[in-house]
Amino acid sequence: MARFLTTLLFSSFLLLSLFSISSYAQQNCSAFSFRNNQNFATCNPLPLLNSVLHWSYHPGNHTVDLAYRHGGVSNSDWVAWGLNIDGSGMVGTQCLVALSNSSGQIHAYTSPISGLNTQLTQGALSFNVPRIEAEFSNGEYIIFATLALPSGRTRFNQAWQNGRVSGQTLQPHDQFGDHMRSFGSVDFANGQLGSDDGSSVTSRQRRRHVHGVLNAVSWGVLMPMGAVFARYLKVFKAANPAWFYLHVACQTSAYIVGVAGWGTGLKLGSDSPGIKFTTHRNIGITLFCLGTLQVFALLLRPKPDHKYRLYWNIYHHAIGYTVISLSIVNVFEGFDALNGQKNWKRAYTGIIIALGAIAVLLEAFTWFIVIKRKKTDSNKYPQNGTNGVNAYGNGTHQQA
Repeated sequence: MARFLTTLLFSSFLLLSLFSISSYAQQNCSAFSFRNNQNFATCNPLPLLNSVLHWSYHPGNHTVDLAYRHGGVSNSDWVAWGLNIDGSGMVGTQCLVALSNSSGQIHAYTSPISGLNTQLTQGALSFNVPRIEAEFSNGEYIIFATLALPSGRTRFNQAWQNGRVSGQTLQPHDQFGDHMRSFGSVDFANGQLGSDDGSSVTSRQRRRHVHGVLNAVSWGVLMPMGAVFARYLKVFKAANPAWFYLHVACQTSAYIVGVAGWGTGLKLGSDSPGIKFTTHRNIGITLFCLGTLQVFALLLRPKPDHKYRLYWNIYHHAIGYTVISLSIVNVFEGFDALNGQKNWKRAYTGIIIALGAIAVLLEAFTWFIVIKRKKTDSNKYPQNGTNGVNAYGNGTHQQA
């Protein structure tokens, strides 16, 4: 019982650790230090494309000092952020643009978008922009600007993007994924972000984060951990039958949490018509089916000495390792769908590397234990030779 509680506590720790990753963007927002020592009263991570908006609103003259940060790009990219005063989406947006020009200087300028085939050519906006400048470092553009807002309003629709620069030509941004959803609204007075129809984007983003965390923890972490327990702990006699209960607890927890994550994915899909992540969806459905088969297979598990136990073991191991492999692949497919949440991807990559390193060390150590035990038993019972003695030093395999 104590070991079971330890497993649950460890699983909870992993869950909380990955949830802390999801709060990174907000921490990165408020704790960020600008090189020119500017300070802003408000900051909000934008929900997509690894972007953050900082600003200070001055009601006395109805102006806004802002800094728009766009990470995960190179100096061969362009970035843009703007306000759509009278509409929504891209057309009509009054943009602030930054790129590296032919001389390698970071150039910032304004560009009004009048049509879908815009080249983001320089031009005056429908409102005054007394100041605009930009910088680039560590894979991140920052645009600084002062906006004289249209009178009588503090809430506007906004849009933001990035794309490639070829020569001196700005290439269109990607036409899929988050690039097709990077718009919403901002209220400079109360500091709130929303969608362009006035509803909050917080709940939608929260569902995406919950979906990602649940599936990364369950299919992507707990499932491999359960396999590590089963493969390596049972070599140690003192760990029998604790390894079996640890394995069952880990895999059962992973399945329950994974089903919850799978359900949130179905809900996100139904709420996002026209947005398809076919590979991610198909692998997710496959994982749910195989995971369900594994759970029901426990009800049909033969006893260790049953003649069909060997076939059950082959089935159980084959399906189990298939689920683990597909789980890891699908977690990375999910990160690609998020398109910009590189910190999540780095954290999960670190966890998988750590689990892999632990597995390699345990593989070598357990083989050492098995070989040493076999030699000891051979010397103790020379009449048996090499017949009838298995890796555990007796005539029967250790199974549960």
